[in-house]
Amino acid sequence: MSKTIVAVIGCGTIANNAHIPAYLANPESEIKYFCDIRKDRAEKAVEQYGCGIAVEDYRRILEDPEVEAVSICTPNDCHASISIDCLRAGKHVLCEKPAARTYEEALEMQRVQHETGKVLNIGVVNRFNTSVNKIRQMIEGGELGELYHVYVSFRAHRSIPGLGGAFTTKAIAGGGALIDWGVHFLDIVMYCAGDPEPVTVTGQTYSKLGKDMENYAYLNMWAGPPDYEGTYDVDDFVTALIRTAGPSVTVNGAWAQNIGVEEMYIDFLGDKAGIRLQYGSDFTIYSAKHGALLDSTPKFTKTDSFQNEIDGFIACIKSGEKLPSHIDHVILTAKMIDGIYRSSEQGKEISFLKQGVL
Repeated sequence: MSKTIVAVIGCGTIANNAHIPAYLANPESEIKYFCDIRKDRAEKAVEQYGCGIAVEDYRRILEDPEVEAVSICTPNDCHASISIDCLRAGKHVLCEKPAARTYEEALEMQRVQHETGKVLNIGVVNRFNTSVNKIRQMIEGGELGELYHVYVSFRAHRSIPGLGGAFTTKAIAGGGALIDWGVHFLDIVMYCAGDPEPVTVTGQTYSKLGKDMENYAYLNMWAGPPDYEGTYDVDDFVTALIRTAGPSVTVNGAWAQNIGVEEMYIDFLGDKAGIRLQYGSDFTIYSAKHGALLDSTPKFTKTDSFQNEIDGFIACIKSGEKLPSHIDHVILTAKMIDGIYRSSEQGKEISFLKQGVL
């Protein structure tokens, strides 16, 4: 069987830490192009991995009929436009999360996917996480009973990334803590709960700790050093209540808060049992039996989420299988995030029913 020829567009952290190594480890794929507007990064990838051609303009990839699939690992403001161009050029697409800066952009990506019939998967890698899939299986199997509520916490002390750069510029990123971290947590909730339609949302976002950039105290900054001449116009804290056709969901998230305790977990509350998932790690089950309270932390073999994601992408191109990361599933997460932002801006509850979208 011939290999799937791949191009990687954007040669930054997520490409080098996840996408590229996973493609190289997949025997059914071959990287032909590394593309970045900073050509030195593309050239470094060619040198480091010993394969491929370095290019600056992704349109060169569109013109090459040998390329079947692309990974888009660019900043958020390029996700929609590059994905759409690639789909229309006949390429299958794996676009990093979030799907786009706005729900409207994500809807346009979905429309073009339907128009072209090519694969459009979004990099919601937790849908390929072993622990997450175990929890989903337990919920589907009725082990929690009725899943009536989910509580989400993604809170850190002082973790604003690259202050003044792309992450903190709304025109590029589309938002802050909610769209960067919250997309992962909310997507886990939706996936485990069976992708229920959102009904209403009430939310509030805050841009507080990073606004006075020069006086922002921190221990490290994971997306590069601060640029005090740059922009900070995104949220660093969010809280929300979401009603869905399934469980209700509450959210508390922060890139930065004046509480020096990190809390990264999701609580799934059922009437028979509950589960706390520590993000990126194990989970604990809480239940009762014969008048006794029980808790247990299951042990099982874990596989690499990013490798699973890339392997699934390459396989579904050949098989036609619709993966859990398909835009048709992930669009619901984009809808909820959009609802939270609009609720905060308008100071009122947002009803998706009134919009005629359910």
